[in-house]
Amino acid sequence: MVATMFVDLDHIFADPFYEPNRCSIGFHPMHEFIPIIFYGIICFFKPLRYVGIGLIIHMALDSVDCMKSNGVWFV
Repeated sequence: MVATMFVDLDHIFADPFYEPNRCSIGFHPMHEFIPIIFYGIICFFKPLRYVGIGLIIHMALDSVDCMKSNGVWFV
C-alpha cells in the first residue's frame, strides 16, 4: 500500500511545479475522477485489492487536504 504513493509522480508535470494552495484532486492526471473510479473498481479484484484500497485512501487524504487548505473537497 505504501507503493501507491507513486501516484504522486504526476505532480512533476504541473506548472508551476509547486503551489501551496493547489488542490490535487481534479488537477493532476492521476487524481481526476475517471482514475479514481478505476481505483474503486480494482478494489473488487483480489490480486489488486490492496493497491486499490491504498489508492482510494490516498485520494481521500488528498481531498481532506483540499478541504483544509481551500475549503472545497475537490476542484
